[in-house]
Amino acid sequence: MELEDRLISAVRAAARDRVAYVCYSGGIDSTIVLAASVRAGVETIALLGVSPSLAAAERVDAHHIAAEIGARVEEVETNEIELGGYRANAGDRCYYCKSALYDTVLALAATRNADEVIFVGTQVDDLGEHRPGLQAAMERGVVAPLVDAGFGKAEIRSLARHWNLSNAEKPATPCLASRVPVGIEVTQERLGQIEAVEEFLREHEIWPARARWHESVVRIEVAPEMFERVTSDPLRDELRRACRKVGFKFVALDLGGLQSGSVSLPLVAS
Repeated sequence: MELEDRLISAVRAAARDRVAYVCYSGGIDSTIVLAASVRAGVETIALLGVSPSLAAAERVDAHHIAAEIGARVEEVETNEIELGGYRANAGDRCYYCKSALYDTVLALAATRNADEVIFVGTQVDDLGEHRPGLQAAMERGVVAPLVDAGFGKAEIRSLARHWNLSNAEKPATPCLASRVPVGIEVTQERLGQIEAVEEFLREHEIWPARARWHESVVRIEVAPEMFERVTSDPLRDELRRACRKVGFKFVALDLGGLQSGSVSLPLVAS
């Protein structure tokens, strides 16, 4: 398969007999990089950044997916919540998050007696977006094999299907901090509230979903075809009680459905 050859060639060219540390989240982009590195015969270690912004369910899924690939996983504590710039959430939060991750990986690699390359799951569709994390990557010399191979999301999913990866159709799952509006401080307590509500939705098969944090209000986003189920008892009442249990006074269902980045959307009709 031409896509397979392109990506594996890009991985081998970047690795050059070095150990590959793959910054891995369990999402499809970093998964395809991890799978390609393993298939390319490169000595590969998946590094899973663990912090309060990673949902426990996503952490479990990441380990399951890596096991399917046959990849070795090491968890690293990234501690970005300790960075003032990250907590301030001023629009460049991802820069501080990725900086913490890459610095942790570089420090780990420096303790080992081997040359290394750090791989990330950045792909070409990311390049035209506001992604402060890309700056952190460039500053630290990390490598994006998907960009080198010219892969966008369509190519990634096509190859994932060819390789029978179980998360080939997995929707994007940004970190929990993305549910907090820009300009509002990210705290461990708020991330915990968000995770609790989303875990309830996940357990009741209302997924994908987002629990957007708005002080005393949690704004829930789900696909429109799930509206009737969410607003019908007994689930409606159970969801309301679950949200109130973690500190929300009001529960709102967003009639716009599931939207990317909606905590920062302008307040205009569209």
